[in-house]
Amino acid sequence: MLDSPDPEPPARGFLRTPHPVGLAWALLFFVWSMTPSLLPRVWYLQGVATGLSMITGYGIGVLVAWVIRRCGVEPEWSARTKRIGWLALAAAAAILVPLFLVLGSWWQQIIRDLVGVPRAERSYYLLVLLIAVVVALLLLAAGRGIGAATAGLTRLGGRWLPAPVARLGAVVLVLVILVVLLNGALYRGLLGVAEQSAKAADKGTAEGVEQPRLPERSGSPASAEPWDSLGAEGRTFVAGGPSVERIAEVTGAPARTPIRVYAGRESADTVAGIADRVVAELERTNAFDRRVLAVVTTTGRGWVNANVASSFEYVAGGDTAIAAMQYSFLPSALSFVADRETPQVAGRALFEAVYKVWAARPEDRRPKLVVFGESLGSYGGQAAFASGPDLVARTDGALLVGTPNFAEPWGRITAGRDPGSPERLPVVDDGEHIRFASRPEDTALAAPWEFPRLVFWQHASDPITWWSFDLAWHRPDWLREPLGPDVDPGMRWIPMVTFWQVTMDMVFSADVPAGFGHTYGPEAAQLWAEILDPPGWNAAATERVENALRGN
Repeated sequence: MLDSPDPEPPARGFLRTPHPVGLAWALLFFVWSMTPSLLPRVWYLQGVATGLSMITGYGIGVLVAWVIRRCGVEPEWSARTKRIGWLALAAAAAILVPLFLVLGSWWQQIIRDLVGVPRAERSYYLLVLLIAVVVALLLLAAGRGIGAATAGLTRLGGRWLPAPVARLGAVVLVLVILVVLLNGALYRGLLGVAEQSAKAADKGTAEGVEQPRLPERSGSPASAEPWDSLGAEGRTFVAGGPSVERIAEVTGAPARTPIRVYAGRESADTVAGIADRVVAELERTNAFDRRVLAVVTTTGRGWVNANVASSFEYVAGGDTAIAAMQYSFLPSALSFVADRETPQVAGRALFEAVYKVWAARPEDRRPKLVVFGESLGSYGGQAAFASGPDLVARTDGALLVGTPNFAEPWGRITAGRDPGSPERLPVVDDGEHIRFASRPEDTALAAPWEFPRLVFWQHASDPITWWSFDLAWHRPDWLREPLGPDVDPGMRWIPMVTFWQVTMDMVFSADVPAGFGHTYGPEAAQLWAEILDPPGWNAAATERVENALRGN
């Protein structure tokens, strides 16, 4: 019934006028975009997600209409039928748009209650439509510009070439230009500006962070790594953590001063050179004589989760050493999108450098060797291992947190899970060595847990773990199976829409309380207690450590 009121030929109409079929699909995608996803979204991110969904729906609708016409189906609607169709579309929009703006704001309040964040002012959702329309129109204008350029090149080429060849050549030329711009000079230029800006910001030091005096810390007067070379996150890391007195007070047992070594991005010309400097710091501090040695792959600018690091030191009584390094100036969000190779190079370089020295020592004089990392750190750290069995064979334990969906061997381990276990909490080989947890109690399976023990800690509501391009067209198992307790039960997979929703969820995924999204907190203490199994440890000791990490 619906058809364009523009009397132009179909091909010109697709480029120059809003197509009614595309608009109908855009309305459908608007409705879908307001449904719940993993985390609560601020109104302006909802507007962006909705705008992206609307233009995606519009494009699909136009494509469907074009395919139908190319198949020879071109109904001739009367003027009256066209008018009725446009009125019906307008009426549907007048009802559905305000209805789902209200429903969307209501669903967001439910998700906020679920994750324990304050409710937002619902009236802001009136601006969602404005932002969505602006985003959709900008993208539509860009698309039409590309279409006009292609048509112009086709006409130009048609002077010398057959029409089909000219059209194909124009399309190829436009695609090449776009790739060169977006993935070539423009991409490199923007990335270079971002890196220079991040490098300048890296000179700063967080408020309250002071140079350590203890020789067990990099950046101290006894260290070969200058304080100013460590980067902002490195300085925070080496200056932080519990003191020997605090560990003894909390655990009620004798303790040692934990070792934390670190090297900054500017300490060497290559990633391998930075790793060698970290090993030199380990040897300087006699870290290989400690009971447990942890190798950490950091996120983009060198960040280490303070809860995971400090709880490790508490649980092991401070008889520990943690080795980490900075491999980039880019924040994690940019590294996530623009540079996935460097974290892997850094993860392999640091682990192999430490492992080489560790393996050369007599077996009875080696510390336990464990690995941990969060987000890009988990992704990069896993690059040192070919498989789950390799992780088990070459470490004495691991805590890998908030692993991105594209990480390996995480992906292969998850895909090879025992039948009947869900994707969000896989069981692997009955949990013999490797276990997955959203909450610490998830590690409690019926089968015995043998050493070494490895834990993948991931929340069902963490968009960093579940985001992938496949979300656009493929419903993942974690949305087929029963949802996790931290996910709104109303969430459903919707083609294309869920992809944009989860993409926007990632922006503030760490701005929620611990236990949800990409925020991993003091519960790390219980997981470390399971992994390390220190003598005499009990639930009361774990609770004391968690309280200490919360500042109680």
